[in-house]
Amino acid sequence: QVQLVESGGGLVQAGGSLRLSCAASGRTFSSYAMGWFRQAPGKERDFVAAISRGSGSTDYADSVKGRFTISRDNAKNTVYLQMNSLKPEDTAVYYCAARTSLIGSAYYTDIRGYAYWGQGTQVTVSS
Repeated sequence: QVQLVESGGGLVQAGGSLRLSCAASGRTFSSYAMGWFRQAPGKERDFVAAISRGSGSTDYADSVKGRFTISRDNAKNTVYLQMNSLKPEDTAVYYCAARTSLIGSAYYTDIRGYAYWGQGTQVTVSS
């Protein structure tokens, strides 16, 4: 199993940047594909970004392409989400998630496959 703890959220003005971090426990972090999801008030939890075990493959929701970048450092058991050019509609609780992956180059956008979740970190973008 893996435990996940997000950090880096906060209040930022539109056009600003934030970098979220997700620290994972355990010695098998590199065996997990990782994802970031977000949930705005009254809405479902939606896919934001995903990265394969070895960082070679990534994918993004259309709404964040070109603005957000997902990365990971397997030596530090950490996955990141760099968020630039933030918009008020990016306001949400951001969650990182992990799932086992037998394919090193695979990333996963379907929320249903993720077994492990962090507690979330609030991101608020003011206009």
